[in-house]
Amino acid sequence: MPEKFSKWVACWGNATSITDRKEATYAKDLTLRYPIRACFSGSKLRFHFSNLTGTDSVQISEAYVAKSVQSLDAAQSSATSANIPAYSPRAITFGGQTSATIPAGEEILSDEIPFDVTAGETFDVSLYFADFTQMNAGTAITGPLSGGKYSYGNFAKSATLPDDLTRKTNWIYFLNTIDIFTEEKNFALVCFGDSITAQDWPDYLTLRCAREGFNNVAIIRRAVSGTRILREYSCITYAAYGLKGATRFPIEMNVAGARTVIVQHGINDIIHPVGVEVNKFRPWSDMPTADDLINGVRSLYITHARKLGLKIYSGTLLPIYGWRTYNENRDIIRTAFNEWLRTAPDFDGCVDFDKAVRGHDDPKAFAAGFDSGDHLHPSAKAYEAMAECVPEELLK
Repeated sequence: MPEKFSKWVACWGNATSITDRKEATYAKDLTLRYPIRACFSGSKLRFHFSNLTGTDSVQISEAYVAKSVQSLDAAQSSATSANIPAYSPRAITFGGQTSATIPAGEEILSDEIPFDVTAGETFDVSLYFADFTQMNAGTAITGPLSGGKYSYGNFAKSATLPDDLTRKTNWIYFLNTIDIFTEEKNFALVCFGDSITAQDWPDYLTLRCAREGFNNVAIIRRAVSGTRILREYSCITYAAYGLKGATRFPIEMNVAGARTVIVQHGINDIIHPVGVEVNKFRPWSDMPTADDLINGVRSLYITHARKLGLKIYSGTLLPIYGWRTYNENRDIIRTAFNEWLRTAPDFDGCVDFDKAVRGHDDPKAFAAGFDSGDHLHPSAKAYEAMAECVPEELLK
């Protein structure tokens, strides 16, 4: 009988960028735990860890994968009393070793870990850092399926984390991508962008896929808040706004089993410049034209996606009316760029996020109930609408 599972496909992923530069940049005696919802069944896992933006090497003291308590509770409800599942962490190894060093500016891949996974289950990835660790490589994400916890002390093998030593976090440190050895029919869809994509709509798209029976696709998020296509900042104030598109895209498209990428990127190029008289790090010379953005997407994203054999879909930019740097010229640039995103033959298609969330009477602004309140980021309801507007052809 042939093996049911035959190829590696990314089942979870995020970008790795520069973390927010706060007073404390090092941690010690720290456990990180991230719950991962399995979209596919499979027989093995492998883990990508990144210190891409670190300037010190990082030592992972211990790392484990285990079925989460929630998944065990669900299994227990249908198990006999003689067959009650237990929390059983399995070591993640690197060349057979249970610890690993991630050199500054580099990424590493774990060994293949035998680990049976059933679609819909949740498993925990737990990391422990015994010594002083530079927390400079990670990204912040939100959404109903996103986030983790950290604890002071070594609780990487514990079924539950101690309440008095544990807090929630939306920062994903070092853990970059998880691949699963799964069926040939399964594939990954990559969502590339900035804070709009680092927030909720990819999670809502994952939930939509589960609800509507699109069971062969994993939604992989590659997004960094504040990032731009054409430029990046070189100061600690805005360091967390991340690497520019020319740097990010070739690295972040390293996704096993990927077929397609949706690119929703460019609004920060338009809204950031304010002039050195207002902010020395945001000169007017950074303001792009629509043609600058178009040429950037063509040369940085489309060309590389084609080299990888990926289909590439454009994602239109959302309304910005009322945002603190809004003016008519910025919206003219956004509108012209959106028109190209909708009509350019360079793409395999367009996901018209703008149309899905803009007002009918005033298309410059969000529809009623779709504005988070800052006039730039959508509300939860609007993020759901963004997920709903992704064409079915990308999910089948």
